[in-house]
Amino acid sequence: MVGSPPGPDPAAIGRIFREESGRSIAALIRAFGDIDLAEDAIQDAFAVAIERWPDEGLPPRPGAWITTTARNRGIDRIRRESRGRELIEEAAMLGGEEDGDTDPDSEAVADERLRLIFMCCHPALSREAQVALTLRLLGGLTTPEVASAFLVAERTMGQRLSRAKRKIREARIPYAVPGEAELPARLSAVLAVLYLIYNAGLGPEGDRELRDEAIRLARILQSLMPGEPEAAGLLALMLLTEARQAGRLAEDGTLVPLAEQDRRRWDQGRIAEAAGVLAQPTGHRSGPYRLQAEIAAVHTAAVGGEATDWGRILGLYDELLALAPTPVVALNRAVAVAEVRGPGAALELLEGLELDGYCPFHAARADLLRRIGRGEEAAAAYRRAAELAPSEAERRYLGARGSTIDA
Repeated sequence: MVGSPPGPDPAAIGRIFREESGRSIAALIRAFGDIDLAEDAIQDAFAVAIERWPDEGLPPRPGAWITTTARNRGIDRIRRESRGRELIEEAAMLGGEEDGDTDPDSEAVADERLRLIFMCCHPALSREAQVALTLRLLGGLTTPEVASAFLVAERTMGQRLSRAKRKIREARIPYAVPGEAELPARLSAVLAVLYLIYNAGLGPEGDRELRDEAIRLARILQSLMPGEPEAAGLLALMLLTEARQAGRLAEDGTLVPLAEQDRRRWDQGRIAEAAGVLAQPTGHRSGPYRLQAEIAAVHTAAVGGEATDWGRILGLYDELLALAPTPVVALNRAVAVAEVRGPGAALELLEGLELDGYCPFHAARADLLRRIGRGEEAAAAYRRAAELAPSEAERRYLGARGSTIDA
């Protein structure tokens, strides 16, 4: 139409498809019972959108348009390939034949997405396959994008995805939310996958898009499981960690410790969102992710010279260590002990920890040794921490700390 505003460009259409494809593919897998067919139908719908939307503009409900168009393309493909009327009849359950008839926000589609999350993270699949499937099917990333995120060849990632989908077919992995007895263990795997995706984006190269995708997926899970403290805890933990990213490095690329960061650079929108998530009532006891989020919230609350409530942090670490008695949690608790009871008490707690290959262990030990006046040992510990540091910024920071003591 003359004078009408132009439609979205291909990049904007790609973003919409990434955001909406998880809903659509969940519904199509349920209807067709075939992951490959569902993926192909979504790609067909994407091609149609690229052709139509720049001229026609966005439909009123893009997600509904994608689902309906993909469903129709899937039915056409079944008819062409003579794969039987059964799948066509099942596909009819998705709704009407006209564009926009399927509501992507309906309770039924929300249930489909929850089923998709648990299918992607089924324990019969390897952790690598769980991550790849979650990003590909629920996140809407292309195979090359998933491969790039985890620094593997596109062909390798394609084979990994193909093996995972074959495993789902051959092992008859259910497209279902686990029952009440299985749910805690299965949910733990889902949360671990999302956290792994986020932490992969925190690596030395710092993939912001991967972190954003993990947060988006965590938002989806939390919205599908309201009242589940661990789903809320993981989302809040990611949001608070991400909120502080802008303050981690100085302009010259030097690492800035949390206590020395310019908090004006923190993302207040994410901090507020995390606070809102943590404020929502839950009917269950806090788990490890929730406790970690509450610890991060205490650190974040110490703004403008206000003292960090280390007593509160130590109490939360006591709870966390009881639930997750790992050496890393014990190390982090020792850092809190140093602030409450002194560096000497904390140093004693480090002596029994088997973390010789872990950079933060040596960095914490170096700081404690420095604070009690054992300079030569502190410098050696800083050098060891620098050797193990995963990034150049951390190596420079730790090296500089050790050199200061040597001087």
